[in-house]
Amino acid sequence: RALHSTSPRQRHRWTRARLHPEVTHTRQGMRMLERFVRDICQCEALWTPAKIIDDAVARIREQVGDDKVILGLSGGVDSSVTAILLHRAIGKNLTCVFVDNGLLRLNEAEQVMDMFGDHFGLNIVHVPAEERFLSALAGENDPEAKRKIIGRVFVEVFDEEALKLEDVKWLAQGTIYPDVIESAASATGKAHVIKSHHNVGGLPKEMKMGLVEPLKELFKDEVRKIGLELGLPYDMLYRHPFPGPGLGVRVLGEVKKEYCDLLRRADAIFIEELRKADLYDKVSQAFTDFMPVRYLALMREGSKFETYHTQRAVLTSHMQTA
Repeated sequence: RALHSTSPRQRHRWTRARLHPEVTHTRQGMRMLERFVRDICQCEALWTPAKIIDDAVARIREQVGDDKVILGLSGGVDSSVTAILLHRAIGKNLTCVFVDNGLLRLNEAEQVMDMFGDHFGLNIVHVPAEERFLSALAGENDPEAKRKIIGRVFVEVFDEEALKLEDVKWLAQGTIYPDVIESAASATGKAHVIKSHHNVGGLPKEMKMGLVEPLKELFKDEVRKIGLELGLPYDMLYRHPFPGPGLGVRVLGEVKKEYCDLLRRADAIFIEELRKADLYDKVSQAFTDFMPVRYLALMREGSKFETYHTQRAVLTSHMQTA
């Protein structure tokens, strides 16, 4: 797109152009960037999954040394890749804590324990904490406040679990670069606030452990490629994104157990139907929201009040716009 302007006396004519070669709308944008980087600047392609893994492992070892690390493992892409990456770097000094907060997808708790405990052999502590999270969220309607509450309770649980272990000095998180952008916490300080991230905005200043965030400079597509290189299954890595605060931000308004149970089942049905129609892998993200309002449903045997659920399927190439 070009913007044309002239001086008041028409002595000069200026043409200003704005171009974003990195976006999908610019058809030859990636070729333009590749030609500039490779042909003009004579740069080599060193940013490969294997190279990223080697660098991350080295940085982790330099940062934590022989200290013990605790990680919250949810089974999502980011925490899963972080877990395997840390395990490769520090081995037995990593303890994974799986917090069953009551805000997960249907049967997700069992899947996490089976995959990482039985298959990968990681050291996992299972913490049932549904009542604690729901109690902390009771009466809260604001989505930003809910995110921060969930982040705070996560850190409290981690602190308590760390105290049960000996000499745990570090808390690892699967923060990726979009999380940092959303929280306006980038190194440049120029990012705009979109929403706080549960791993960033919810951390209290008095947190007793240091932070390890090996993925914080990577985007989701890069994290998935690293996961494949580390041996994680394709189906798990390319499952649709799920928010860190879980169903806590997909329930509109106050979060209640009955709402979460209904939403879990509704979302599972939605995803199952997408798979049956061969659409799941054709959309970038699909999810269900719960709306705390009721409508009168008319049936043959009478009528009753039912709840609203909304479904959305999104197409996006980089999970930044949709």
